[in-house]
Formats: sequence, C-alpha cells, structure tokens
Amino acid sequence: MNVVKTAIDGVVIIEPRIFEDERGYFYESFSQREFEEKVCNTVFVQDNQSKSTYGVVRGLHFQRPPYAQSKLVRCVSGRVLDVVVDIRRNSPTYGKYISVELSDENHRQLFIPRGFAHGYAVLSDEAVFQYKCDNFYNKESEGAIAWDDPDINVNWQLAAEDVVLSAKDTLNKKLSESVTPFDYNEKLY
Repeated sequence: MNVVKTAIDGVVIIEPRIFEDERGYFYESFSQREFEEKVCNTVFVQDNQSKSTYGVVRGLHFQRPPYAQSKLVRCVSGRVLDVVVDIRRNSPTYGKYISVELSDENHRQLFIPRGFAHGYAVLSDEAVFQYKCDNFYNKESEGAIAWDDPDINVNWQLAAEDVVLSAKDTLNKKLSESVTPFDYNEKLY
C-alpha cells in the first residue's frame, strides 16, 4: 500500500496496490502488519457500514475519551467526499479540515486519528461506506460539530438545498461553541 500524507499531520490517504486482469481486479484492503509499519500502531475492534443516498451528510462526529476512536474509512460503492476536522486544542491545525474523495473507482482509504471530527457527503446516487474503529462505540461519549460551521467553512461539493441531515445532526453546535475533549499535547494512544 502507498501512504500519502495530507496537510494535517497524522491524517493519511491509503492507496492499495491493485492487480487487474481480464477477470477484474484484486487488492488487499487491509493488513494489520503493514498498517502498523506505515501508519499507526493501533488495533481495530469494530467494523461499521452505512448506505446513503445523494446529498446525505453524516457528521461531523467524534467520540470523547476514554472512548475516542481512530477510523479507517472507505467507500465500497459510489462516491463520497470525506471530511476530517482537527479538534485538538493547541494544535497548529486546530479547526482546519481536509477533504478527500473516496470511491469504488479510486479504492482509496483515509485514516483518521483520535482527536478529529469526521463526516462525509454522498456525491453519487447512493453510496456504501465502511469504516474500521479502534475503540468500541459508546453512546454517552458521542460528540459532534455542525456540518455548516462557518468558521470551518467546509466545501461539501453540494448545494445547501440538497443536503440531507439526521434530526440529531441539525442540532450540532459550531466548534467555537463546543468544549473539545482533546488537546494536541495529550497522548491519545
């Protein structure tokens, strides 16, 4: 696998080696050994999958300690814009975001360390999204930031009238109105 650094330290794009022939293609989507060597020494304990239609925005979500999660995400069908926001106080990139298109055509994955909010927007008619987590989900530890926080100013590549949110995500506050549970100088692993 090829690991591509992004503008935010620790957040990386993973591109698999794809073997194609007349039958189709094959690639190794995950190797714990190679992941630990090239990305981060963590063990994933839960896999999740969601299916959504065009315009759905899920996020920007995170889990508070001690249930903070790293995620390894990919889109196995369709196309999404994946967004990661640094919410670690005192970080040189605090409040900044990166976005990466993930699709069933480019086979890219994105690693999101603990200390970041995460979300994605569906750009195709429908998309199936999978993600690995290195900590178990805990409802009481849920945290979120408004998808349309003007201070972060994410370009979701959707018209505002096309955005579809869950009822819960319509209530999310701006980052400046939230108490972030992460500090850049705190060891999260």
